Amino acid sequence: MKKDIQIPDVTDVEIAIVYEYNDIYKTDDWNIYIINKKDIDLEQVLIVSQGFSETKTTSLLRKKLDKLPANSFAKVEFIQPELFKLNNRFQVTFFEGNTLQEKTFIFEKDTVKEGALRMIPELKKRGILAN
Repeated sequence: MKKDIQIPDVTDVEIAIVYEYNDIYKTDDWNIYIINKKDIDLEQVLIVSQGFSETKTTSLLRKKLDKLPANSFAKVEFIQPELFKLNNRFQVTFFEGNTLQEKTFIFEKDTVKEGALRMIPELKKRGILAN
């Protein structure tokens, strides 16, 4: 029975941390983005994030997007730089067609810093992609 269950590999969906200027508050902020590189819309996208280490755990944050159009991206949330001392996990669940898919992305502790920023073509901004 277990051999009949197929769990699809999630490809062409990314989570990025981007360092960008905030025009409203006149500050440089770190923001989380989800990127859909697929040629199909993603529906009912749920992103659950949490920071953790051996001794600390942050509260869960949840974000829902009804639809993430094909070949697009969306800003998910602001992230405080103090959280970069922790591992940061983003669990993404969505429907692609009629298939439920899930992938977990992790930014390991102390890997998010200005020196690690690279251009992310889909966003046309500098950031870091999750593992």
